[in-house]
Amino acid sequence: MNNKRIVVALDAMGGDYAPSVVIDGAYIALLNYKKKDPNFLLEYLIFGDSDLLTALVDKIPLLKSSSTIVHSEHKVAADDRPSYALRNSKKTSMGMAIESVKQQQAHAVVSSGNTGALMAISKVSLRTLSGISRPAIVGLLPTINHKVVALDLGANAECESSNLVQFAIMGDAFAKVMLGKDKPIIGMLNIGSEDIKGNDVIKSAAQVLLNQECLNFYGFIEADDITKGVVDVVVADGFSGNVAIKMAEGTAHLCRKILERAFKSSVFAKIGYLLAKSSLKSAFKSIDGRYYNGAMLIGLNGVVVKSHGGADKVAFANAVETAVELSKHNINHKIIQEISLLQQHMSL
Repeated sequence: MNNKRIVVALDAMGGDYAPSVVIDGAYIALLNYKKKDPNFLLEYLIFGDSDLLTALVDKIPLLKSSSTIVHSEHKVAADDRPSYALRNSKKTSMGMAIESVKQQQAHAVVSSGNTGALMAISKVSLRTLSGISRPAIVGLLPTINHKVVALDLGANAECESSNLVQFAIMGDAFAKVMLGKDKPIIGMLNIGSEDIKGNDVIKSAAQVLLNQECLNFYGFIEADDITKGVVDVVVADGFSGNVAIKMAEGTAHLCRKILERAFKSSVFAKIGYLLAKSSLKSAFKSIDGRYYNGAMLIGLNGVVVKSHGGADKVAFANAVETAVELSKHNINHKIIQEISLLQQHMSL
């Protein structure tokens, strides 16, 4: 792969604020890479309503020169059932963007659209990696000490124990690549750290992981252990993982609002805010969900990045940059190698 040229396919019609946020976010990402490395070429295939997209892109000369607009007749709606979206995917912006990755016209695809539809279409079009029955959504979260890999963040609401074991394998591989950890510490999200806690699915998966020397399995962790940075990889079913991440995002927003109100409560508080403004800005940025936006659908033969449906332009730009970095480092090939090696030892 030419690491100096990356083509990203964009589902311009997906998300709450499409297509304007998609276009603005793509432009921000393009500017960021121009500043980092003027010789690096970031190009886009933008799928959606060509009339709408052309009107937006033509206003931004730099983006226009780096983009190709591909018309799609339809889009996947937020409330479309995955089965319906899959049947009608060939003429939707999401389906066409994913197909461009399959046809190797693009290195990666980014969408803020319907998560279930994105997973269904990607799984059928790109297929899963050998030995993986269900792809998962994997992303990075902030903690007190370091970033942590977490999966599944919403793709699989219900799981079997074998799925959780596969998530652990993929999370281990992802952490080695993205965090540079030689032997990441893996924890399984549960309602308690004791062995007797949890349902049979979680207990069964934990037992399998405990017996594998090739994985550094810590055991059960509780939700507050995530932000403490107790482990490097958090494994959960999609229901629990999604609830955990949304709660974390909500808590960060709550803390910000409480502090804002506190600093407006008196003249002395306002003075204190002015003195601490720079430090507070840095602190809030470290937990700002916009800068962690962009999660990979791991376990597929292609790089698919899911952006939050409600992402603003800064958040979408971060999702694009995540897709670029995953592609530049040939992340999927490395993950495939790691998974293959682990599976040989585990005989799953």
